[in-house]
Amino acid sequence: MKKVVRFDVENGYYLFKLEKILNDKKISINKLMRDTNTDFKVLKRIITGNLVRVDIFVTARLCDYLNCKITDIVEYFPNQKNKEADYKVV
Repeated sequence: MKKVVRFDVENGYYLFKLEKILNDKKISINKLMRDTNTDFKVLKRIITGNLVRVDIFVTARLCDYLNCKITDIVEYFPNQKNKEADYKVV
């Protein structure tokens, strides 16, 4: 069983680590679903990395319940050849 899923995108890759957290904390996906009132399909998409967008309300519920940071659940790594991002914090 995979615990961390890598999903490659054009400029880097994502690591989806929810399954690893659940295994480490010995929490079933069904318990997480019930306790956080999150749809099973949504949780499976986060586990498998099969998503189009990340819902900040769902991730906030999961982080609160699991007592973790969002980067413990999903993390983005740019390609090595990419320079630092050209964006401004507003």
